Amino acid sequence: MSRPLDSTDLTLLAELFVDARITNKDLAQIAGLSPSSCLERVKRLQADGVILGSGVQLNVNALGGHIQAMISVRLSSHSRDIIGAFQQDMLTQKEVLGVFHMGGEDDFLVHITVSDTAHLRDFIFNAITGRSEVNHVETSLVYDYQISKRLPSF
Repeated sequence: MSRPLDSTDLTLLAELFVDARITNKDLAQIAGLSPSSCLERVKRLQADGVILGSGVQLNVNALGGHIQAMISVRLSSHSRDIIGAFQQDMLTQKEVLGVFHMGGEDDFLVHITVSDTAHLRDFIFNAITGRSEVNHVETSLVYDYQISKRLPSF
């Protein structure tokens, strides 16, 4: 990014972070801008790579994902190719919600959702422990999670 963010940019980002579906007209009113200026600002934040995209938050339970888990994975080898291949392969699995490449004792934290405990067991055996580069796996069940609606401040 080539320019520092000002208070108007931060207001726009904070509102979009809470509700990415807000109308441009409502966003402009909150930020004290005309709708055309607001749209231009948002487009500039996108072009500068500050806004990477927006998405939909799903209730995975309603889709049949009755169990969520975080799976810690340690690999026996740490080449860029092996790390990249593992990460990309995990992202293709229908059960995977997110993949975190980590520093520290574990290399990855894989967030998944599955229909039941048999599905959880099968996923771990087939997608993770069956891989030759995987050295250690530890699974923790997720009881609940919340996503922050506040824009981070640094």
